[in-house]
Amino acid sequence: MSNTIYLITGANRGIGRGLAEKYLSQPNTTVIAAVRDAQASTSKQLNDLPKGQSSQLIIVEIDSVNEEAPALAAKELPTKHNIDHIDVVIANAAISNDYSTVAQVPFEEVKKHVEVNAYGPLLLFQAFLPLLSKSKSPKFVAIGSPIASITGMESRPYPTAAYGMSKVMLHWMVLKIHQENENLVAFVVDPGFVQTDMGNAGARRFGMEKAFITIEDSVNFIAKTVSLYRAVPRGAWIC
Repeated sequence: MSNTIYLITGANRGIGRGLAEKYLSQPNTTVIAAVRDAQASTSKQLNDLPKGQSSQLIIVEIDSVNEEAPALAAKELPTKHNIDHIDVVIANAAISNDYSTVAQVPFEEVKKHVEVNAYGPLLLFQAFLPLLSKSKSPKFVAIGSPIASITGMESRPYPTAAYGMSKVMLHWMVLKIHQENENLVAFVVDPGFVQTDMGNAGARRFGMEKAFITIEDSVNFIAKTVSLYRAVPRGAWIC
């Protein structure tokens, strides 16, 4: 059986860790866990995750605010870990730590959110496209948000200007990636309002005890969605 290779950013916490754990438990799977700091305790704990038969974990450092980090990691994987292709890249790393309206949001916060939530996935895609292109069924997946939906804005009236604007940029970019690369499937997936540190902090900010969806349920939905999407003529997806 062929080995399926996943690259997941932000893999030491929340949804990223949940995805790493789920994929790593499957047989014949390589999980490349991209973390900001490989020496952090949460990163080292990834080595303790159960592994399916013939599965392996590789930890690489990709800091979303370091413009050179994705390219350096992409060069390291073939030479140090014998990675000759990647089947699925999941751009999961993100921040949401400001709750301002458009009128009040500090410009520095907008820049910080765009740097991590939009520039980070852009550099990730550019760095790993050569390895993705060597897969028989390459997929580039980004964790999106309904807060960035123009049509859905009225049903989610949260003052998250910096986060929302950064995710709008991400959504546009991923759809454009899909349209521009004939043999690559690219899409965003809504993980739901998830009980991660970031999700629960947002819930408390708006008077709720915690977010609605468990990490396990979110991860199962994302993994199912990733497995169902396949290539079709440009401008469409089959799920």
